[in-house]
Amino acid sequence: MINIVAIDHLVLRTTQLENMLAFYVNILGCSIERQTPEQTGLTQLRAGNALIDIVTVGSKLGAVGGGAPTMSDNNLDHFCLQIAPQSEDDIIKHLNQHGIDTPAFTRRYGAEGYGNSLYIKDPEGNTVELRCTLS
Repeated sequence: MINIVAIDHLVLRTTQLENMLAFYVNILGCSIERQTPEQTGLTQLRAGNALIDIVTVGSKLGAVGGGAPTMSDNNLDHFCLQIAPQSEDDIIKHLNQHGIDTPAFTRRYGAEGYGNSLYIKDPEGNTVELRCTLS
């Protein structure tokens, strides 16, 4: 069994970076935590104990999600769930027992710093990241 602790982050894709930043920073009060525009096209905003990642569609990272968001095409790339510390092998075994294909865990940055995570798909094809914070 996997023990979800919190939502770590969600990733929004955009063609309007400046407007998105103005909305989330100036209107909603998020703060810019980290930017890697030259490597990935990513801006991470602090939203309480979680992050909202804004990714430009034309960037290396944004292009993975396909075309630009529209009124009928989603702009949510994935969401990330923080899980209680547990053996990565046990997590993979649990998911595999339920017929869920799993890649290897990879070190990534999230709301609580660096941690290992993997991506899986839900029944509708949405990408869910499961993440443990490194000690």
